[in-house]
Amino acid sequence: MLKIDDTDRRILRALQRDASLTTAEVAEAAGLSTTPCWRRIERMERDGVILGRSVDIDLRKLGFDVTVYLRVRIDKTVRGAFEEFITAARGVPEILSIQTLLGRVDVRMDVVARSLEHYQEILKTRILDLPHVADVEALMLISEVKNDESLSL
Repeated sequence: MLKIDDTDRRILRALQRDASLTTAEVAEAAGLSTTPCWRRIERMERDGVILGRSVDIDLRKLGFDVTVYLRVRIDKTVRGAFEEFITAARGVPEILSIQTLLGRVDVRMDVVARSLEHYQEILKTRILDLPHVADVEALMLISEVKNDESLSL
């Protein structure tokens, strides 16, 4: 585990609140001058604590009104089935995320679509055509109550 002190935590809290802050703004929030703050941010990026900065996009405003979480079981009786499935699933643009799991479900995927009809088309022509799919369970998003990826530091 990497050594992170209280100053690093203040920097991380500021960046979690707003990743677009300038180094000077982060430094001010963390109680540092700009150069030491920049060095700490650089170190945390180099050490893999800070993996990147991102932009949150409202997919509904871009016309993607449907979000479905799929739980997929893979037919693992075929050697290499898991890897073939993952490789093919990465090529479906409407699949936003893919996670592998232990348990009854092998893969969890987040899928977006413009409408229910569009989702049905994606399911029939892209998801069910992925190699080695044994079973798919769909959970449709109704509302998002909490979506906070920041960690209390």
